[in-house]
Amino acid sequence: MQNEPHEPQRILAIGDIHGCLPALDALLESLNPQPRDLVITLGDYIDRGPNSPGVLDRLIELERHCHMEPLLGNHELMLLSALEEPSQLEMWLQAGGYETLESYGGLPQNIPQKHVDLLERCRRFVETPDHLFFHANYNDRAPLERQSPHTLFWEHLHIRLPKPHMSGKTAVVGHTPQRDGNVLDLGHLICIDTYCYGGGYLTGLDVTRGEYWQFDAEGHPRD
Repeated sequence: MQNEPHEPQRILAIGDIHGCLPALDALLESLNPQPRDLVITLGDYIDRGPNSPGVLDRLIELERHCHMEPLLGNHELMLLSALEEPSQLEMWLQAGGYETLESYGGLPQNIPQKHVDLLERCRRFVETPDHLFFHANYNDRAPLERQSPHTLFWEHLHIRLPKPHMSGKTAVVGHTPQRDGNVLDLGHLICIDTYCYGGGYLTGLDVTRGEYWQFDAEGHPRD
């Protein structure tokens, strides 16, 4: 059962993990989430990296310890589509799913129901008093409930860089890898996908204090 504080002690965002369990473990040890903290994970927990099952297990543990709001990423969307419709399996595998399927013994039916359940309860977006959280991108002129799936899950920032959202709130996103490992902070938009699986870092952000922590795929802190 999640704890649901009316006023979170901290609001923490975690960028794209992509199966990098040592990075996630090191980040969680540093963040030390408490029951009154709100932790928002931005999607893409699986694929590309070596231990997607371990990452999902850790997120389930985190969900029991604090108030966690997981977002749906395009990689989770592809996996769920492949499980529902086998004709979509090849698309998922070509986008990084080979590593995930191999980690489950090579068979989709080996994916435990608790992992599927976690992905199915992921949200499209999260809103707090001062911030908006999306996996990929947003339409700055559209209310949250009218954001399109393509924009929320697939559109990279280098394809279209949005202006400040009509709500006036700061947007926090992942999905577009910052290959130099640096957080992209444009004031109205912050991107914390810092390319962990590809040689960058996994980033955790305290959105109220503007502080962030970064660890590489082996769990080493950034110098």
